[in-house]
Amino acid sequence: MKYETNILDFTLEDASINDAEKILELIYEIADYEKLTDQVIATKESLIESIFVKKRAFVILAKFKDEVIGYMLYFYNFSTFTGGSNLYLEDLYLKPQYRHNGYGKMMFKILAQIAIKEKANRIDWVCLDWNKPS
Repeated sequence: MKYETNILDFTLEDASINDAEKILELIYEIADYEKLTDQVIATKESLIESIFVKKRAFVILAKFKDEVIGYMLYFYNFSTFTGGSNLYLEDLYLKPQYRHNGYGKMMFKILAQIAIKEKANRIDWVCLDWNKPS
């Protein structure tokens, strides 16, 4: 599915199984940014199994002029207090040269629309305390 962004040449769309290798590349990029590449054990195969076969998470790719420039990965968790689901944003990443153009805000906006559509009670997200720009 493609999502309406109203930003020229910027699109968001659901990832497909054919995007698994690109997703893995982006995971390594965010891990490098967070200085955690030594902790990445994901493989193309494990991403295919978890995301596209078991549907444990969902990935939306950010594209500029059809080039993948970032992604967000989210999944659902459950709140016993509310008796309903929440949406958890695991990763939101844009390549450095594409930051500060409103793309990240648009990604959050689309995520909020998904949460509303799916009747999630809230969106949870944790940002590293040293990551001041985010």
